[in-house]
Amino acid sequence: MISKENEQPIYYQTATDLLERLGSGAISSVELTEQFIARIEALNPVINAVVVQTFDDARTEACAADAARHEGRPLGALHGLPMTIKESFGLAGTPTTFGIPDFAQNIAAADSEAVARLRAAGAIILGKTNVPPALMDGQSVNPIYGRTVNPWDIERTPGGSSGGSAAALATGFSALDYGSDIASSIRNPAHYCGLYGHKPSFGVSPSRGHTLAEHDLTPDIGVTGPLARSAFDLELALSVVAGPEDPMSTAYRLELPAPRRARLEDYRVALVSNDEFAEVDREVGSQIEALGDFLEKEGVHVSRKARPAFDSRELHALYLVLLRAATADTVSDEEFAAAQSAAGGAGLYAQDMATLNAYGVSLSHRDWLRLHAERERLRRAWREFFADHDLMLCPPLSTAAFPHSDVAPQARTLQVNGRDLPFENQLFWAAYAGLPYLPATVAPIGLTQSGLPVGVQIIGADFRDLECIHFAQLLETRYRSFVAPPRFP
Repeated sequence: MISKENEQPIYYQTATDLLERLGSGAISSVELTEQFIARIEALNPVINAVVVQTFDDARTEACAADAARHEGRPLGALHGLPMTIKESFGLAGTPTTFGIPDFAQNIAAADSEAVARLRAAGAIILGKTNVPPALMDGQSVNPIYGRTVNPWDIERTPGGSSGGSAAALATGFSALDYGSDIASSIRNPAHYCGLYGHKPSFGVSPSRGHTLAEHDLTPDIGVTGPLARSAFDLELALSVVAGPEDPMSTAYRLELPAPRRARLEDYRVALVSNDEFAEVDREVGSQIEALGDFLEKEGVHVSRKARPAFDSRELHALYLVLLRAATADTVSDEEFAAAQSAAGGAGLYAQDMATLNAYGVSLSHRDWLRLHAERERLRRAWREFFADHDLMLCPPLSTAAFPHSDVAPQARTLQVNGRDLPFENQLFWAAYAGLPYLPATVAPIGLTQSGLPVGVQIIGADFRDLECIHFAQLLETRYRSFVAPPRFP
């Protein structure tokens, strides 16, 4: 059951609870900001999560937030709340490098749209959190800032690419964080670090300013979204940031539908704990099954056999190709030519992942349109599936957090049930919600025998973001909530 927030140290309390304390005058923004800064200064040398620190600006903004409150001038829903953001977001006057040495001196001229909205709501940015190079790994280590470790086991990764975000939250460095997800980059770290994370429906949360490219386009599949120590904080953060960007905001407004079910027992869910293509480790699968047992006892309608009507290998291959195509604009002419050569005229049904990756990077527009049509067929299969089920519950990834690795993702293997399996098979679980643009919330549900966090991925129908988050809130209240890592109480 969920623990009482006032029993937690202040740096582990939820953003929602901290905002209540700020509003009541129980603590000032200056005091809270200093608490987080002290925590970062004490433990960040071990964790290495907050790699760009903006403490002086945060102190100034905290003073201004307290003055505004004293004068009766509310700043917004996040008035005076200290938080962090992922390194890949533009924050005026700070480097945005994506962990790539060539961009070490790339100083942002302005805030990204998401950061601007958080600050307009009164949030105070303590700093930026670590990422892998080009945001392309399930761990967070790069030549500029070094390696971020998992506070549950410092010999293991906190995930990626929002791994610094998750490690910061799990160690009590900030009240909230905002990240991005194109290949489980929010969901993966939330799962590895025992947190809540939400990958919004495509287009719900702005991506402008989350880029290194001059044209600043939102990549296919890619989204931005919150990570937190509570599912209630996910809803809060999304309410602040979500909505159309200019010029669409001139004509359009976003109104996400409210959850259709009020009580846990009203939900109809499908539960998937394994797949032949992307085998799930027993320690993860057993936690998913235990959650299913709990839900059944609570009166939830749980189907353990229902699946959307598509082939797992087809889903994975289509996702891998479109994923590589989504970021192909950033490769050099030499890299593009090499990919064309490596693809060698391959198609979607190439057997090895290296060839699929190369095919995606060098994809012609004609082939992209044909593959996008295949995606639309899969999206229809999901819509048909959600006519009979409210949510899909499945693993975020096949394993708990893995040991630090210096092997490239394409060559890396993971131990799953005692066997070495390709690391890139993990992208299957990212594809479930990523490829069809669906919302997905990760919530903590247990620990492995060695004490590593395990989460569940809660996938909803198109734009049913609040339904995914609501179900996570119900689990937080009635099943399991955030627990601090034992080594960092």
